[in-house]
Amino acid sequence: MTAQTPVQDARSGPLRGLRVLEFAGIGPVPFCGMLLADLGADVLRIDRPGPDPYDRFSLEARGRRSVVLDLKSSAGVEVALRLIEAADGLIEGFRPGVMERLGLGPEVALARNPRLVYGRMTGWGQTGPYAGMAGHDINYVALAGALHAMGPREKPAIPLNLVGDFGGGALYLAFGMLAGILHASRTGEGQVIDCAMTEGTLSLLTLIYGHFQRGTWRDQRASNVIDGGSHFYNVYQCADGEWIALAAIEPQFYAELVRLAGLSDPEFAAQWDAERWPALTERVAAVIRTRTRAEWCAILEGTDACFAPVLKLGEVARHPHHVARNAFVEVDGVVQPAPVPRFSRTPGRVQGPPVAAGAHQREALQDWGVPEDLIEASWPRPQEQD
Repeated sequence: MTAQTPVQDARSGPLRGLRVLEFAGIGPVPFCGMLLADLGADVLRIDRPGPDPYDRFSLEARGRRSVVLDLKSSAGVEVALRLIEAADGLIEGFRPGVMERLGLGPEVALARNPRLVYGRMTGWGQTGPYAGMAGHDINYVALAGALHAMGPREKPAIPLNLVGDFGGGALYLAFGMLAGILHASRTGEGQVIDCAMTEGTLSLLTLIYGHFQRGTWRDQRASNVIDGGSHFYNVYQCADGEWIALAAIEPQFYAELVRLAGLSDPEFAAQWDAERWPALTERVAAVIRTRTRAEWCAILEGTDACFAPVLKLGEVARHPHHVARNAFVEVDGVVQPAPVPRFSRTPGRVQGPPVAAGAHQREALQDWGVPEDLIEASWPRPQEQD
């Protein structure tokens, strides 16, 4: 683990020099902002007036500056438009129509800055029968088919919001923003990105839908190779109550697992007989329960058996592999995942800890070229922080 000193005024990373406005929200938009900031973009968060207690553990808010604008006032809207004029990109996660009602919709924004890439993040998309509905991660992954496909046969498993919010949402928004900005740099033409978490999740399921169309994916949970249906791609509990994960799909890796785990029964030779998978899963489970997780690590780590211990959150940062790769950093006394991916010439870094709303009101507005009279008129000017 490495320690970092906040470097708000010394950004590093391949996106250094890029300016992105983030309209404060929850879920995938702030995570997208974090991804861009980690790689050096100057992401300026526009917060709303009102109580906003500082929280140094809101790690998805790291690495950017904050100003407070009352977007229901003419002065606040005018300052936002001046910021839009200086921005390469804008990201927002309101329901369809909200930005238009504020006078900050794409038509107005692109008129002020024709090269702007305007990223819109919603669950359902900007149009369609569901567009105006509220929702959260499991709603979006449910409509995409992902929720049905995950979990035991008895009921769908409720996943963390990694699939919809962050995988199908934030990552696709970041990808779309960079693609749009690349196009704008070549042509001078900005555009609007309609990023829907449901559709991002659909995209993530492309391989599964291909198998389904081919007839090699059963539309029932725990019936397929990689959904817990097979004995060689599964999780198993050890003698000490801890768990391990096995994923020996390819025949050479499966043979290695069978040999090292002592699965000597001839029936294990029938790796691809799906009718035998439930019985073989029970047999593997019985063998795994004979040793502790540490004992299985001693046997299987460093081999091609496709093995890993199932680590608890409190164990992850201490694991030797993560320690060797400095996968975690400490910023402002908080241990957190380091920026990824890794760049050989222009490495990213955590540009600074989360900050309170309005912490950089004057400094950031000046840096972004907002005239002094508008800075004075913007509501309100919170107490500035160093």
